[in-house]
Amino acid sequence: MTQDDAHRGGPDPAARSQGGEEQRPPGYPPPGYGPPPGYGAQPGYGAQPGYGPPPGYGPPPGYGYGYPPGGYRRPTNTMAILALVMAFVFSPVGLVLGIVARRQIRETQEEGDGLALAGIIVGGLGTAVVVLGFVFFVVALASVGSGGFAP
Repeated sequence: MTQDDAHRGGPDPAARSQGGEEQRPPGYPPPGYGPPPGYGAQPGYGAQPGYGPPPGYGPPPGYGYGYPPGGYRRPTNTMAILALVMAFVFSPVGLVLGIVARRQIRETQEEGDGLALAGIIVGGLGTAVVVLGFVFFVVALASVGSGGFAP
């Protein structure tokens, strides 16, 4: 008899015949494992009254099937993105790309009008600073050159 048999009420060694088989009355099924013992919830765990999911919260937006509320979102114009990036890298190119992107956006109804406008503003300011710096440099060079280096 094993330790498990003793706990489950398994075969009794006295009920076995000399051949090692268990003797039972006819019509009884062979002994098997019974249902597992029932375990209840541990104290302090389980459903507590008054608690549940917070009211008014559903799944996060963007998950699930179908289009988002408000319909299909139009793509952002690539040239508008490039206009803003190039406005910081090389200002005149950002200015030109922003103007072209705004015209494309009016025709195609794409997103990115604000990006193109920002590219125009930043590109225009950057170009103005570069032009003013160049003019200042030329004027300074001309004034130094006209005075000569007289000892």
